[in-house]
Amino acid sequence: MNDEDALLGGEQPAYQVSPELALLIARANDLLARVDAWLPPPPPRVDWGVTLACRWRRRLSSGYLAPVTTLNCPPWEALRGIDAQKAAFERNARQFLRGLPANHVLLAGSRGCGKSSLVKALLARHARRGLRLVEVERDELTDLPELCARLAGQPWRFLLFADDLSFAADESAYKPLKAALDGSIAGLPDNVLICATSNRRHLMPEYFSENRETAHVDGEVRPGESVEEKISLSDRFGLTLTFYPFDQDAYLAIVAAWVEALGGRVEADWRGEALRWAIERGGRSGRVAQQFARDWVGRRGLARKRRTA
Repeated sequence: MNDEDALLGGEQPAYQVSPELALLIARANDLLARVDAWLPPPPPRVDWGVTLACRWRRRLSSGYLAPVTTLNCPPWEALRGIDAQKAAFERNARQFLRGLPANHVLLAGSRGCGKSSLVKALLARHARRGLRLVEVERDELTDLPELCARLAGQPWRFLLFADDLSFAADESAYKPLKAALDGSIAGLPDNVLICATSNRRHLMPEYFSENRETAHVDGEVRPGESVEEKISLSDRFGLTLTFYPFDQDAYLAIVAAWVEALGGRVEADWRGEALRWAIERGGRSGRVAQQFARDWVGRRGLARKRRTA
């Protein structure tokens, strides 16, 4: 059989691979195997039907949504001493969930007074109504356009959560957030709302020296441009909720609520212990109250186990 017959359906001619080419192919395969071991696995596909929250993460040149498998959502009823903030925050969320106009939210004020807890408790409270949460780190706010493009058009309502947000005076990382809130020609999707928490009312540091930028002209006061720039960011949040330190009665009420939420009960002398706990930690706050409640309930549970052992 000649070569022409072989090509028409007979036996295929044998082609010889040179030793040099075979060595090159083997080395290429080995190199690809090594590179593949260093590459990260493909990002998981998010099923929002069962996933309530994700974190936005960056990998190489693009970002992806990483599902949160273990949620840290406090009970809504355990958040005491912030009734006015809870009512306003939930009312705005209900408007958003029903497709009505709603404002982006800034929760600002004293540390440990329930700002982040309120956002997470809202997720658990309204997840059945289609609310979902995506947490975004400050340094990844530049990805807001890409992130919003991933969420647009989906049947869920997304709360973009930036926790403990603040910016140094000389950095410009806040500009993508500023443009997303109000300023860019490309608006946010209808199913996306931004919520940020911060210990700073204006999200950026302020200095006494900035008062020198104020000029008096015929009785008119004109603030310096740097002050205007700082204030303009926080002003773009349509709803600002302020949190203040708790007085003693409010702090004790929060302790009692957390003890109940953790399955314990308040007993004799708990008030004195709760107040000493707050003094040792430098102040009364919801976070301090929760920490004391965990210690109180845990110690008593451990003592009961020892008695029954």
